[in-house]
This record gives sequence, structure tokens and C-alpha cells, in this order.
Amino acid sequence: MYRSHTCGELRESHIGIDVTLSGWVHKTRDKGFVVWVDIRDRYGITQLVFDEDRTATSLLETARGLGREFVIQVMGTVIERASKNNNIPTGSIEVLVKELTVLNKSKTPPFTIENETDGGEDLRMKYRYLDIRRNPVKNNLIFRSKVTMEVRKFLSDQGFIEVETPYLIKSTPEGARDFVVPSRMNEGQFYALPQSPQTFKQLLMVGGMDKYFQIVKCFRDEDLRADRQPEFTQIDCEMAFVEQEDILDVFEGLTKYLLKEIKGISVDKFPRMTFDDAMAKYGNDKPDIRFGMEFGELNEVAQHKDFNVFNAAELVVGIAVPGAAEYTRKELDALVNWVKRPQVGALGMVYVKCNPDGTFKSTVDKFYSEEDLANWAKKTGAKPGDLICVLSGETNKTRTQLSALRMEMAQRLGLRNPEVFAPLWVVDFPLLELDEETGHYHAMHHPFTSPKPGQLELLDTDPAAVRANAYDLVLNGNEIGGGSIRIHDAETQAIMFKHLGFTPEEAKAQFGFLMDAFQYGAPPHGGIAFGLDRLVSILGGQETIRDFIAFPKNNSGRDVMIDAPAPIDDEQLKELNLKLDIPSK
Repeated sequence: MYRSHTCGELRESHIGIDVTLSGWVHKTRDKGFVVWVDIRDRYGITQLVFDEDRTATSLLETARGLGREFVIQVMGTVIERASKNNNIPTGSIEVLVKELTVLNKSKTPPFTIENETDGGEDLRMKYRYLDIRRNPVKNNLIFRSKVTMEVRKFLSDQGFIEVETPYLIKSTPEGARDFVVPSRMNEGQFYALPQSPQTFKQLLMVGGMDKYFQIVKCFRDEDLRADRQPEFTQIDCEMAFVEQEDILDVFEGLTKYLLKEIKGISVDKFPRMTFDDAMAKYGNDKPDIRFGMEFGELNEVAQHKDFNVFNAAELVVGIAVPGAAEYTRKELDALVNWVKRPQVGALGMVYVKCNPDGTFKSTVDKFYSEEDLANWAKKTGAKPGDLICVLSGETNKTRTQLSALRMEMAQRLGLRNPEVFAPLWVVDFPLLELDEETGHYHAMHHPFTSPKPGQLELLDTDPAAVRANAYDLVLNGNEIGGGSIRIHDAETQAIMFKHLGFTPEEAKAQFGFLMDAFQYGAPPHGGIAFGLDRLVSILGGQETIRDFIAFPKNNSGRDVMIDAPAPIDDEQLKELNLKLDIPSK
């Protein structure tokens, strides 16, 4: 028996009993006549004591030779600790060691295994197995497990059935780039790793499974960000014989359940906002509504004056930043430079100070009167003491730029409290998006999303006006889930493929299996998928998902710990009938 107790469970009630502990050496402190060793495992830390009066000389010397992260086993008696440590649960006791066994020695770790470590991110990712021993990462992984278990419990209680779908599937032209896998037994042919189990979960509805879910790995070969990985995990769900309201009701329930069980927070309101309103009020389709600063469109009160910058703009729009009228000239200049950064891309910014006495001071005073600026304040909801920030230009670009500024100011003002949760449904997305380079439309979500009832005919006359029967769940400015009511008949699906530029032959080759299935009594169905990595990180009070993934990739999509991706040898290439022709550098 390696241990009778863990390193986190001994208390004063255990004083006097003999115990066996196993774990890693966290710290040693040698005072000459006494040696203290902190032993650590997943559950906590217990102090061990070796002293000249009660410990054999050979055992005391062995204790002195212990290094950080040695794996040890000790047997001893629980005693009361003379100098108690109220910062840890085991701080009232210590173990007087009678026997010590070194189970495995350790090299000196490349960084300290502490909550506040001296290791940089790259170093910690290379030695991720050591990083996991630190409480922040360990606790994040335990937290992820708890969330996952609660998701399974809720969905199972709602009658959902967990079904696994294949990882080796067929490559399709929609969405991001596929990761492809060569087939050894089928020369010149390739599998793709799934970007989602979309078509399979629809086939499960055709198969009568009625309520399906899966916590599933998905793969996308796309550029990476802090909240994106080449492989990620979805809570993937589908339901038959449902309309949009049925799905929103169930998964609003799931979100409320998780907030209550995981965070102890009750959230009653899940407001709804159309895509068009989200873009007009916040400049993006996943607005953070924990704070205000809604956009105020200023065209009618700012144009047709003598200020040509605004007159030439498609959109003039501003936000009122609370309490920022006290910014100094230096701070305001820095803010103007911030919006000019390439990451934001604005050409400049006009600002108006709303003084506490009700007067206004702006960078365009010679073009606008006090009455004009008062109208700007009215449009943006600015109060005395606020700062109005105004951008102008092409509508979509300007909204995106002002959205970035809004989030930046909220961060600076401490308005993005990670312990406050503000969910929001965004609905009525466009069904199609126009690719400005090619002039062709593509599906905003995926080609299986149904149009809103009664709008199918608009595909021929005004495709940009067609709204999708789709919905996203947004939490604190992050999309945590998205889905739609699906097309469930072959005729409508064929019309959709035609408008996406597929010939009948191409549609048959790519999706013939689904079209065939629809001819055998496909029920009305729809679903949603939550990004588990993102959901867990937001519930955990962070927006970077890497710390909630056991073995994440870096920003280049590499696993620096195992050094992947990596070349394969010529024999493997030969078996796969592949030949790499990589030009020398």
C-alpha cells in the first residue's frame, strides 16, 4: 500500500494515528537539528518532520538528501504542529516520520512548481507534465472535469443519448480547412478529420434517436488565437421534432444549470437580440452586455456641416465612455493613437468632453455648436463627466473599429468583471454572406441551415435579405454556442446547394448520402454546439482556453512538448503512396 491517506486530508482528528503518505517533495527546510519536508500530491500538502531527538541519524541524513520533486513514500505518526499554518487545510498537524523510501529521484525542474512560477509560457508548455503539478493548472483541469460531468448529468436527465460519431470522414468544401489523413489501403484517397459531427448528427435524427449529444473532439486547420486551437472540444447536440423555441428553452436551461451548479449564480434573464441590432448597437454579433456604451449613430446630427471627414463617411458613430471626461490631453492622444494601430485600423478619432457643468469641449469645436454636441450626447446617451468617442468611415469597418474601442475602454474601466455573467441569444442571422472577392454567396453557418419560414423564395430575388433559422448563445462577449434548425427535405437542400454554387453533380458527390437519407422520412430537426473549452474558461473567470486544456498547442499549432507536427520517415511515405517534394531553403 503506497498510501493510507492523501496529502490533503489529515486534520487534528487524525493526531496519534500512524499513516502512510506518498507524493512529491515540494520544499525542504533544514535547520540543522530538524528537517521539515513538504510532501505534495493532487489533494494538497502535508508537512513532514525529522529531528535529532526522535529520528534515527540515517533517516535524518536521507531526508537532507531529498531534492525538489523527488517521489517519496513515508510512514509515521500524525502529531500536532507547533507552529500552525492557517493557509493550508493540513496546517494544524505534521507527520513525525519513522520510515522514508525514495520511489524515484528527480532532476531539478526547469521552473518552480509554485502557484506563481518563474517559468515562461513556452518553457511551461515544453514541460507541460510539470506545469500540471502546479495548482492553477491542476485546478483548471479539475474544474473542466466538473463542468463536463454536470453537462452530461443535465443532458442525460433531459433524455439525451450520447452517441459517438466517426473521426475519419470525408472532406467537404465548406467551412475552414480540413486536416486530411491519407489512406494506406485506398491509394491516392484521403480521410478528413471532422470540423464537427454535423451530418452524422442529422443522420441520427433520421435514424430516430430523437435527442443526441456528444462531447467530441473537432479539428480545423485555421489560424490560431488565444481562444482557438487546431483541435477543440464541442458539446454537440441535436433534437428531432423541434422548432427554434424548443432548442433555446433546453439550452438556456443547461446554461442556467451550469451557472447555478458551478458558480452558485442564478441568472433569470436571457435577452434576445437580432443580428442586425447587435451589429448596429455593439459592432459585432457577440456583444458583451455586462456594461453599456451602446453605439449612437450620428449621421443625421453630424453630417451636412462643414466637416468633410464626416460628410464623406458612410457611417458616423460614437460611444459615451463613462467618467472619462477627466482624461488628460496626453491620455486622449494615446487613445487616438490606440485606434490608429494596425490591429484596429481607424484613421483617427473625434472626441467630445461632456463637462460636469453641462458644457462641451471637442476636437471639432470650430465645426459644431454646443447645441450640435448636445445632440451627439443625446444620441450616445452621454452624461456630464463622460467622454464621447466618434469614428467614421465605411459602415462595417467603422463598427468593427468602434467595437474594439468599446471593449478596450471597458477593460480599462474594470467593467468586464469575470464573476458577472450576462448571457444573450443572438438570432435572425443572414442565411448567406457575400464573398467580396469572388462575388459569390456562401453559407454564414453551414449549408444545412434552414431559412426562416416563408423566405425560401427570396433566394432567387434578394439572397442577402434571407434570414437564417439560426441562433448563437453569447456569454460575456464570447460566443459559447451556436446552432440552427436544419433543412430536412431533399428538395429544399438541393435549392440551397444551387444557390451556394454547387452543380447537381457536385452536390451529389459531396452530400449524396445526406440527400438520400432525407428521402426516407427525415423528421424536422435542429441543434446546437457549445465550445466546451471556451465555456469552461469563461466559467473559470478567464478568456484564454489553453490553461483549461491538458496538452494544448502553441500559437503556431505546435505541441512543443512532443515536437509535433513532425516529419515521417520514407518507409511510411512509401506505404501511404506519398512523395513529398519540399524545396530546399
